[in-house]
Amino acid sequence: MDVVLQILYIIVPAALIAATPLMLTAMGGLFSERSGVVNIGLEGLMVMGAFGGIIGTLMFEALGMGALSPWLGIGFAVIIGAIFSLIHAVASISFRADQIVSGVAINFLAVGLTVFIVREIYDAGQTATIGTRILRSNIPFLSDIPVIGPMLFSRVYLTTYIALIIIAVVWYVVFKTPFGLRLRAVGEHPMAADTMGIKVQRMRYIGVMLSGAFAGAGGSVYAVTIAGNFSAGTIVGQGFMALAALIFGKWTPFGAMGAAIFFGFAMALSTSAQQLPGFQNIPQVWFLILPYVLTILALAGFVGKAEPPKALNQPYTKGSR
Repeated sequence: MDVVLQILYIIVPAALIAATPLMLTAMGGLFSERSGVVNIGLEGLMVMGAFGGIIGTLMFEALGMGALSPWLGIGFAVIIGAIFSLIHAVASISFRADQIVSGVAINFLAVGLTVFIVREIYDAGQTATIGTRILRSNIPFLSDIPVIGPMLFSRVYLTTYIALIIIAVVWYVVFKTPFGLRLRAVGEHPMAADTMGIKVQRMRYIGVMLSGAFAGAGGSVYAVTIAGNFSAGTIVGQGFMALAALIFGKWTPFGAMGAAIFFGFAMALSTSAQQLPGFQNIPQVWFLILPYVLTILALAGFVGKAEPPKALNQPYTKGSR
């Protein structure tokens, strides 16, 4: 029993930390895809968020903002992500380009653009390391609860709990407010929504920009809590995992959260396996590929069973069916 608890005390906090960027990014994908716009570009938007988070933090550190710097850096990344997502919105909504192709282009453009800027500024392949980090902390009183406290409320970043609160807010907004009803309407039957006076293109623009904002937040949270700097390899596959979590979770906030935590456990195993009793003799390469294998299996097993919004990946022109 002691060995099991020792494993859980290591793996559960690490899983929650790894899942946080995925949860935030999946919430962004939910807004976009619920509006009817596929967003394969979540990976690229996370890259822009990680870049914006580090550059923003370094900028605010230079301005003497101290401990507020990483939080302001995350805010800066949210704005960068929302603006960058406009490329996908204009291409796929206004010009009715293929949404898959547009998303893939976003992924390539984000990596190329950020690496180019970093080389121009730092004359190197990566940025400087930020001096102010968001550190792990224990939640007062809750961390003292036997068994559960050390697992769920100890040595975890505050951003994890903020992400969980955001997921509850997203659920309420999407399923309990007029805005959420309009968003889902344009993703299910845009012609009917248009007939009722809902501006389909405006709602889709809002959905895509929200996806950029949330993916920017996800990328920046990963950068300022885990990575500490930015390079071309800072975000490697997390955006696709977030998209898989969204599909695995059937385009619902809590479903996506559960899937993100599932992938978070796999990612935590890949980084913490050598610290776990009984796992030291297993080749580490198996743990390194585990998150990506689970992503493929989840999509292969559930993508056919999950029902996406009916108008997903269908450009809409006023008056069309």
